[in-house]
Amino acid sequence: MREYLLRRFSLLCFMLFALSVFTFSLSYLFPGDLLTNLSGVTNSNFTTTQLLIEKYHINNGYVSQYLAFLHRIITGDWGVSLSSGEAVFEHVWILFPATLELCIYALIVAVIFGIPSGILAAAYHKRWPDSVITSLTLMGFSIPIFWLALLLIMVFCLTLSWFPMSGRIGLLYEIEPVTNFILLDIWLDGFPYKGLAFQDALHHLALPTIVLAMYPTTVLIRFTRDSMLQVLEQNFIKTARAKGLSRAQLILHHALRNALLPVIKQIGLQFSTLITLAMVTEVIFSWPGIGRWLIDSIYQRDYPAIQGGLLAVSMFVILANMSAELTNSLLDPISRNKAHGKI
Repeated sequence: MREYLLRRFSLLCFMLFALSVFTFSLSYLFPGDLLTNLSGVTNSNFTTTQLLIEKYHINNGYVSQYLAFLHRIITGDWGVSLSSGEAVFEHVWILFPATLELCIYALIVAVIFGIPSGILAAAYHKRWPDSVITSLTLMGFSIPIFWLALLLIMVFCLTLSWFPMSGRIGLLYEIEPVTNFILLDIWLDGFPYKGLAFQDALHHLALPTIVLAMYPTTVLIRFTRDSMLQVLEQNFIKTARAKGLSRAQLILHHALRNALLPVIKQIGLQFSTLITLAMVTEVIFSWPGIGRWLIDSIYQRDYPAIQGGLLAVSMFVILANMSAELTNSLLDPISRNKAHGKI
């Protein structure tokens, strides 16, 4: 187990190193002045330019500049946004919880609907529940999320007026940002209309969560169904069936715990996928997250913001994938032995 953890830790270090090298090289690949791309400071005088040259080690070699870049990343000095004039790290710190909150709720919805639907489809294999669930899963997997988002806005926002079209909460409520998670901030805030604000935030959260949860839900349904069918064909299941156990007993007491082990890894992988899918969802629903901010920065050619946003998103995806891999290996000894090459 120690050897496995060391191998995974070395892989994590290598991936973070490659990410840092790529992010560092973006300052040289972007058009424009190098100092502006690194710092975000424009129209600087001679004194400021000399200070920036000394700070970013421009006159030294690339190795010295890279080490200085790592030090700035660790200390939170990610430069200044060209469009807002504020620190890039402050933008990431404020906006990333909104994206993370949306992805967490979407993953919860995907797990609640995806895993039971996959189990039901496997329990009634080649019957009408399996056919209905499989058909709906194929339709949901094939629908682009931007088209689904626009369709839901047209039906539930413009036609029925059931849900708001954009934002995290109505303009009538002023929530003091403490954790930057809107529901948690409403709970921590002490104003008298907490219940109405909480309900309004849930209304704003409903449609983006449904849109974002569509893809991982379909993936979990198909993955759970295939995993359940594979386990139900094992010899110990056939032995239990020969002893007279019912289908419900076979699934709940024998097949389910074995079939959910690979599904746990898939849940972690889908969480990292949600971070990338959230960018499109945030733009359509005007959700103030890091994905919308990053896309706006690309349109505005805000190179320090692009560099910082890509670094934050990529680092989180790497950590999420590695955490899912470690969790699956800790719970499933077979996969851990496969990683060691023993099977």
